[in-house]
Amino acid sequence: MSAQVPLQLQKDSVAEKSGPVTAATIMAPAGAKKGLLERLDAGEVVIGDGGFVFALEKRGYVKAGPWTPEAAAEHPEAVRQLHREFLRAGSNVMQTFTFYASDDKLENRGHTQRFTGQQINEAACDLAREVANEGDALVAGGVSQTPSYLSCKSEDDVKAIFKKQLDVFVQKNVDFLIAEYFEHVEEAEWAVQVLKTTGKPVAATLCIGPDGDLNGISPGDCAVKLVKAGAQIVGINCHFDPETCVKTVKMMKEGVEKAGLKAHYMSQPLAYHTPDCNRQGFIDLPEFPFSLEPRILTRWDMQKYAREAYNAGIRYIGGCCGFEPYHIRALAEELAAERGFIPAGSEKHGIWGSGLEMHTKPWVRARARRDYWEKLKPASGRPFCPSMATPDGWGVTKGHADLMQQKEATSQEQLKALFDKASKSH
Repeated sequence: MSAQVPLQLQKDSVAEKSGPVTAATIMAPAGAKKGLLERLDAGEVVIGDGGFVFALEKRGYVKAGPWTPEAAAEHPEAVRQLHREFLRAGSNVMQTFTFYASDDKLENRGHTQRFTGQQINEAACDLAREVANEGDALVAGGVSQTPSYLSCKSEDDVKAIFKKQLDVFVQKNVDFLIAEYFEHVEEAEWAVQVLKTTGKPVAATLCIGPDGDLNGISPGDCAVKLVKAGAQIVGINCHFDPETCVKTVKMMKEGVEKAGLKAHYMSQPLAYHTPDCNRQGFIDLPEFPFSLEPRILTRWDMQKYAREAYNAGIRYIGGCCGFEPYHIRALAEELAAERGFIPAGSEKHGIWGSGLEMHTKPWVRARARRDYWEKLKPASGRPFCPSMATPDGWGVTKGHADLMQQKEATSQEQLKALFDKASKSH
């Protein structure tokens, strides 16, 4: 796409809920991009992208288990294409594909590498910047929780891991930084403290639910700790569905306001329904990670999420594992009036199914309306499956022997002990 590409707005459909929308462009003139805090301070909606590790695992570029992002160096064309699809769907942020790219994770449990963490992170930054420059998008460099923290390494050791990743982000001049996917707020605080040394905007998201982090610290108290550590944006990502994540961010917002502090708020949930999850979220579900498809949210579920997040005062709204570009497009379409445009990807998607007016079958044409899709209760097509599962509840976290990490591959003896433990728990 070239700069200043006009979008064809489906004004009537959008105005139905939110009033008229003026034509806009998806591309901003070169050099005219506003920064993240500038956008949020102005009350603008920032749409994030989706879950790269899950999306690329399904496409054959990421190994489930390690969930590491070497595809940025091994298969840059796959990562670049996914970035472009999220941009076309309406994302304002190209998050570098650097999830779990710390060296201690890349070398964990026999996961040998042809690339170093630095090489992967450099490639990821270049790809994100290349695609961000094709639209009005910012580049976010991200760090996440480490095996070293779970194995009780010192604060200095863990911070050194973040610092090594940060050096690449500084060299590549990303627009802002995200500390994401932390189960323990203490480790997230350490990450924020390191990221703040750059002077760039810092967002921090925990993968927790209403029960708080794995040490029982409430969402409100977690948020206060993160803001005091230096994060300007706080929120939730991964582990839970949109409804749970929005609820948890509300609790964080209440905690920050009660403490007399200020912050912006973000939400990047799963694209899976998780009403049956416990404190650790979807990783405890028996279906994790290979049988989650029956739980996937529809695009209409996503529109509901976007509206609920917006009404809760959340202005950075995106997604994590399970989110595909069409999910992000649904967020962008729901908030089209607030943003002033719909994304390029909507050119092939009639809002609320309006494109079905062209279908050859009359009963399908009859579905070209909002009230049909809003009221639909999708069937699973699985007659003997339960509606909810019983999550695993091993009750282990930082410091437990089962979570001590190692460079060597998991042995057969170690696996047998786990298999036996799992059999007894069901």
